[in-house]
Order: sequence, then C-alpha cells, then structure tokens
Amino acid sequence: MPRVGAPVQIGLIETMRAREGRVPWLGRHFARLQASVVALGAREPPADLADLVRFAVGQGDRVVRLQLTDGHAELATRDVNAEQSIRVVVAGEAHQPYPHKTTRREQFGRALANARRIGANDAVLVTAEGFVAEGTAWNLFWWENGSLCTPAADLGILPGLGRTRILEMIDIKEERVPVAALTGRSLFIANAVRGVVEIATLNGVPVPRDPRTAELSFAFWPD
Repeated sequence: MPRVGAPVQIGLIETMRAREGRVPWLGRHFARLQASVVALGAREPPADLADLVRFAVGQGDRVVRLQLTDGHAELATRDVNAEQSIRVVVAGEAHQPYPHKTTRREQFGRALANARRIGANDAVLVTAEGFVAEGTAWNLFWWENGSLCTPAADLGILPGLGRTRILEMIDIKEERVPVAALTGRSLFIANAVRGVVEIATLNGVPVPRDPRTAELSFAFWPD
C-alpha cells in the first residue's frame, strides 16, 4: 500500500498494431514515448524494450499495449477489433488537454462507459468552450466541401500516430468547430491500431459515406 502523501506514479502508454508479426510504426511509437519521458521527467525505458515488444507480438495480427511506469515496462496483447464502422455519441464529459498518452485517462474511461451504456460504440469529447476535440482513443476527421478536416492540435488533443499518418497522405485543415458543424458531414476516426474506421452514426443520426474514406483506409498501412 502506498504511504500517505507519496506521489502517484503516472504510466506512459503506447498501443500498437502488429500485422503479420511486425509492428509497422514501432520506431514512431518509441519516439513519442521518449518525447513524453523527456517532457514529464519520467524514468527511461529498459534498453531491450524493442526486443520485449517483438517477443510479445509473436507471428499474427495483434494489438500490443505497452505501459511504462517508473522505468518498468508491462506488455499485454489482445485481438484486433475488426469493426468497419462505429456508432458514436457526443460525450457529456468535457475534454481536458491530453498532450501525452498517460494512464491518467479517467475522462476517456467515463466517456466510453457512458457511450456503451446507451448502445453506442464510442464517444467524442468536446472542450468546455464547445469545440470538438477527440475520441476516447482516436482522432476525428470529416470531409467538408472537398477538404479533409480535423480538430486543431492546439485544443490539447493527443498527437495520435494515426493522425500523423493521415497528415502525410493528404492536405488537412485543422479547425475549431462546434458539434453542429459536423451535421451532414462524412466522418471517420483514425489511430495506429484500427487504422481508418468510418463513423456510421453520430448521436443516432446516420452519417453519409464518402468514397475517399475507403481510399485512405486502403492506403493507410505501409507495405
């Protein structure tokens, strides 16, 4: 039991996708992890971390969750979620800045639990000022008048690796918009585990599809 007044250890997280026994963006995950280690003054990860990840992956398609706490690495794997589209609701939970992927994820846990309680798959959080921010484990995108848009990074959203990949593939407008601005737009999510996934409904209202989303999904993963 921790002693009274002892500081709470914050864990750093990287959730990675293994495809045919290989983690396509292992170097990017480690670079983001190292940036957080430096920014937060955390202890360095073990020198053999890459070998530990590769051992955990095995040969198949898996999701690998790495948690680094006080220099100690814990790894767990799970099956890949194969859903091609999801039902999303707007969370009642106000978004708080989340620039580093840490274990302090209470806002996302509550938003996800509430979404599933009412029959949705996931939730998107909105800032106290009313701007759409990010999902519980993904970044949001929408098509608007021929352009692809996403919430602005300076809202304090996580710099997701899926978001970075989309930015490499196509020009994107970073915007601050209210939920109402998404009405009638074609929406999708992206992260480094699921890739690109269409949003089927937002707050129970069907979302139109856009063929360009499928094109991005096909090209998302490196060879």
